[in-house]
Amino acid sequence: MRRWMALSLMALVVTSTAFAQDARLRRLNSGDDARPWEAVGRLNVGGTGFCTGALIAPKMVLTAAHCLFDKTTGDRIDHTEIEFLAGWRNGRALAYRTVRRAVVHPDYALADHLSSDGVRNDLALLELDHPVRDGKIKPFLTATRPRRGSQVGVVSYGKGRAEAPSLQEICHVLAQQDGVLVTSCSVDFGSSGAPIFVVHDGEPHIVSVVSAKAEVDGEAVSLGTSLGAPLARLQAEMVAQKGVITQRVQAGARNDTGAKFLKP
Repeated sequence: MRRWMALSLMALVVTSTAFAQDARLRRLNSGDDARPWEAVGRLNVGGTGFCTGALIAPKMVLTAAHCLFDKTTGDRIDHTEIEFLAGWRNGRALAYRTVRRAVVHPDYALADHLSSDGVRNDLALLELDHPVRDGKIKPFLTATRPRRGSQVGVVSYGKGRAEAPSLQEICHVLAQQDGVLVTSCSVDFGSSGAPIFVVHDGEPHIVSVVSAKAEVDGEAVSLGTSLGAPLARLQAEMVAQKGVITQRVQAGARNDTGAKFLKP
């Protein structure tokens, strides 16, 4: 069901220039095209739907918190009913893993999802039953707070493209406020949890996780949480519950926003 709501944030001025410079979504059909992105996978959730997730350590998948809740009842989905398919493409995955443990950001509440607080805390970590150590699959590093106007990209599954990931190599950060990142990246239902990334020295780093699709002045945008403090707190929760995380984070800057949106 499509539920719309206005964010009580500063008005966002969207220029057509940013959208004109964006790349189109490109389906990653071949191994050569998909090779840098094999750590992105489809999350099959409870046999009722799917989201997108990405490895940030051999046993750790980063995704959106709302993917772990039943949309109808609001109940947490049993994490043992979630499967991570690394590099899923045209009926096959490079690795199939079930989930041993799932940790949702402690400040996330499904009832608040259509709000800035909900988006800001819409993060979850999944600990897999076994590490993914295939040499073709390299977990992503993370970075924080790209500046307004920064060039980013997104790799996601989605409605009508569930059988292979799609890459939008170039989209842009339109604004950032209170931990909510607004980008011009194209997302759809199923893209929840997809990594939004920047490239440092030729290597992609995750800077956000898709939380919602949105509309600003008639233009489609995506909303996601800025990594940094929310991810650090989530990692601390995982470690406190005897999880192990080995990955590093890089830093960046911050800005301002406003939009009406819905969950993908």
